[in-house]
Amino acid sequence: MNTITPRPQALANARRVLDQARARRDALSIRAAAEQAAIGSDRTPDEIELILRRLHRIAPAAQDTTPTAPAARAA
Repeated sequence: MNTITPRPQALANARRVLDQARARRDALSIRAAAEQAAIGSDRTPDEIELILRRLHRIAPAAQDTTPTAPAARAA
């Protein structure tokens, strides 16, 4: 028997699944993430690892320059 899930509950369920997937992804080492990302890709795990390491290195700098006020983001 099929039941209809109310929209708020469906959104909460989807959010929980997404949060769990992000937590699993973030728990991977950079090398393991690169190896998984290389499956079916034209790039090697070594290339992807270099890209990921570069992104990890510049991410804090990108976060520091992002405006926090909604009006500043709209400008």
